[in-house]
Amino acid sequence: MAVRPSQRGTIRRIALGGVAALAFAAVAGATIYGQALAQSNGQMLLEADTLTFDNDRDTVTAAGGVQIDYDGNRLVARRVTYDRRTGRLMASGDVEIVDPEGTKIYSDQIDVTDDFAEGFLNALQVETTDKTYFGAESARRQDDNVTTFNNGVYTACEPCEEQPDKPAIWRIKSQTIVWNQKKKTIRFHNARFELFGLPIAYFPFMEVPDHTVKRKTGFLTPGIAYKSDLGFGVKVPFYVALSPTYDLTFSGTYYSKQGFLGEAEWRQQFNNGQYNLKVAGIHQQDPEELRDDRGRPTVGSGLASDPNKTRLMLATKGDFKINPRWAFGWDILVQSDKNFSRDYGIDGYDQLVHRSEIYLTGLNERNYFDLRAMRFQYQEASLDYPNPARGLSASVLNPRQAWALPTFDYSYTPDEPIAGGELNIDINSRILYREELDFPGFTDTNRNGIFDPGEGPGSATRGLQGTTGRTTAEAEWKRSFITPGGLVITPLLHAQGDATFLDVSSQSIAAINAQAASAGVSADVRASYYRYMATAGLELRWPVLFSTTSASHVLEPIAQIFARPDERYAGSLGIPNEDAQSLVFDAASLFERDKFSGYDRIEGGTRANLGFRYSGTFADGWTANAIFGQSFHLAGVNSYASPDLVNAGAFSGLETDRSDYVGLVGLGTPFGLSMAAAGRFDEEDFDMRRGELRAAYRNDRVTVSTQYAFIEAQPRYGFPNDREEITVGGRLQFHENWSTYGGRTYDIEGGYFSSDRLGFAYADECIVFGVTLTQTRSSPTAEVDRSFGFQLSLRTLGDFGTNSSAFQN
Repeated sequence: MAVRPSQRGTIRRIALGGVAALAFAAVAGATIYGQALAQSNGQMLLEADTLTFDNDRDTVTAAGGVQIDYDGNRLVARRVTYDRRTGRLMASGDVEIVDPEGTKIYSDQIDVTDDFAEGFLNALQVETTDKTYFGAESARRQDDNVTTFNNGVYTACEPCEEQPDKPAIWRIKSQTIVWNQKKKTIRFHNARFELFGLPIAYFPFMEVPDHTVKRKTGFLTPGIAYKSDLGFGVKVPFYVALSPTYDLTFSGTYYSKQGFLGEAEWRQQFNNGQYNLKVAGIHQQDPEELRDDRGRPTVGSGLASDPNKTRLMLATKGDFKINPRWAFGWDILVQSDKNFSRDYGIDGYDQLVHRSEIYLTGLNERNYFDLRAMRFQYQEASLDYPNPARGLSASVLNPRQAWALPTFDYSYTPDEPIAGGELNIDINSRILYREELDFPGFTDTNRNGIFDPGEGPGSATRGLQGTTGRTTAEAEWKRSFITPGGLVITPLLHAQGDATFLDVSSQSIAAINAQAASAGVSADVRASYYRYMATAGLELRWPVLFSTTSASHVLEPIAQIFARPDERYAGSLGIPNEDAQSLVFDAASLFERDKFSGYDRIEGGTRANLGFRYSGTFADGWTANAIFGQSFHLAGVNSYASPDLVNAGAFSGLETDRSDYVGLVGLGTPFGLSMAAAGRFDEEDFDMRRGELRAAYRNDRVTVSTQYAFIEAQPRYGFPNDREEITVGGRLQFHENWSTYGGRTYDIEGGYFSSDRLGFAYADECIVFGVTLTQTRSSPTAEVDRSFGFQLSLRTLGDFGTNSSAFQN
């Protein structure tokens, strides 16, 4: 077992201090009983029952409760003898050494030279300040920098106070452990790794850096993986510490079906930031193994006539602080095909959707600046052209993603009130370029620009082929007044203007015309559009407090009205909708001035929102809250009923003059149970259009949660069927350190379990271990994807294992 560098200095300093004390005692010329002897400068103190000087043997001996304190070090033993002729120091009987940093060394007997260059220690134990522990039957020190421990043990687990002889949860037992202070390494020979007292791995040789080393060249913890189309894989990383500010890591993974995957990562740190560069590549042995759950070729396999054998990726990330307010950075992924990083689980780049971007941001109190260029990359397995004669597949997403070149956001709020109220100014601008038309629901069968209804889930032009751009500027002012009766009156003024330009392909124009004809509206495609909107609003809130001896309630009726002209170009199709495609009308958005999620759509017409908020606090820790209300279109053209290239307002609950009802209610208890319900209900018959129920219970040992969700069919929005599912999950801590967890999701509409998860875990201060079993399916008839994952994290040694996605079947 290796001794840390601070331990050598500890023993040497204490030995010399003891020598000085005992030599001083020799001047007295005889035996001294029950004395304490201190150095004149107060830095060293020796205490013992007796001090004896033997002139014949030329030794000085302290016996009985010996304690030597010198320069922050402490040596405690039953007996300490210094031989002046040989220069050796011998201590015996419950020897304990503590250095100034708190590292403790325990031994039955030590016999060392006074400079600790050589020596022997029997029954050695070491406890460092970072709670790592060493033990050995004996130890020998040579050449002033090499210590060899015989039959040693190493662990980072604290010994059990009740059962000190009980084996640590994990430990390394080694025939010999060699600690080289000069090289700063700890070397194990014939080592056995034990977990819960059981041997699970054998290493004929293993070397790790000692605790003084933060970065050192060498092999890192290996990993394993399995995927049915890749085979079993073993990953061996090698780390190269080139400098305190930059390093390099090489990794090689061999897959039984696909061969050798090579990876390399360069990292560099600066005073104001950092960046990394990663490359990976493989020449696949058997690309045909990469198939989807229906047995069809994927991106990894390519076409039979042109298999995708060589696959490569290059990626880099950076983040730099220009000053306390400004930051600059990037995250860029380039690969030979759209799915390589996900197929092979390249760390940091294996997510389904990766956003490559370059950005510049600034933040100063309430003001914000953001400028970035970006592109979303879908790492989907589907081939772009499974049948080249029919063109791009209707189901693929990645080729249809736009490049943002760039997007810009700026927000400014003056520190001082303007006319007694708060003014906020926002600017948003974007330029998008898309190589392929995103027009699901219609197909250009003959590839001649003439679209026919296809097999997609509804007709919508989600993105135009070509270049589009928009710049928007808006300003909002509001001020609140409180009347003597507690009524809060908030007038609001808002103005917005934007300019949009289009430079799109003829195929995009044909798609707009086809959608307009299908919807029975006109198409108005222009090179540029100019829009404005002015809003005058008024909000009335009257929070009323009701109190009793055991409860308090706040009921707050709210009424809002916003008067504005109609949205320009609302009656026709032509303006692209890129950032306002998601529209969810619920209790959270009930009192929003504009309920669209982005700038591409502007709410027009006069609208009123009516509802209330409630919160209650009861005795013994019970709480309740609720929101309920409705929105009314009073005048002008309803923007949510107007045509839209993505049908954003369809089935939103806002397309009628009287909106659907929306509400939520929540309940909290003092014993860990919480419940919540939210929904949107038809304005005429109160049928549920969208609903969610949640309940959870938590205490010290048990956590249980369940969630039910329902969304009515939205055919024009791309969802032709109802969506309804229920999810149950929980965790049980059945022991101080052991727990089990699981969850299940049932698709009520489809009549099948879409996902299952079960696992168990152990965690304490020195180890975290977990095993998870998961299975998922995308439809009742699809094959079940099963996965197995485990994680073993050992304090001071590192992590070993894989995430669940690496064990897919």
